[in-house]
Amino acid sequence: MIGKKIAELNIGDKANFEKTITETDVYLYAGITGDLNPAHINQPAAEKSMFKGRIAHGMLIAGLISTVLGMYLPGPGTIYLGQELKFLVPVRFGDTIKAEAEVLEKNEERNRIKLKTTCTNQEGVVVLEGIATVMPPK
Repeated sequence: MIGKKIAELNIGDKANFEKTITETDVYLYAGITGDLNPAHINQPAAEKSMFKGRIAHGMLIAGLISTVLGMYLPGPGTIYLGQELKFLVPVRFGDTIKAEAEVLEKNEERNRIKLKTTCTNQEGVVVLEGIATVMPPK
């Protein structure tokens, strides 16, 4: 299975992936990365923070964008070259996040595309936004 080649992509093409973020997801991510920040894994400490409870790691949520790019648009064979991110709203356990990518620019000579990347929660609130640069499969 191979993803879309640059000639098959058009400005405005979109794809998305949805996932409900669980406590298990956060603990697995913390264990894999070593990011044991109390904001993510210690409820009493997190209750004293500005978030008033535990939140998911921002990069865990950003990782959902990788799923969209690597599996759907452009899809398998895509090389992720860069990502600009802005974290806007914390994600809490139980939130359902929709990660979406939309083709903004194509550079056929260099085989590069830029995509608007957005993650929204179940209420439609944008929790993360940015721009990704990828190389579609040849």
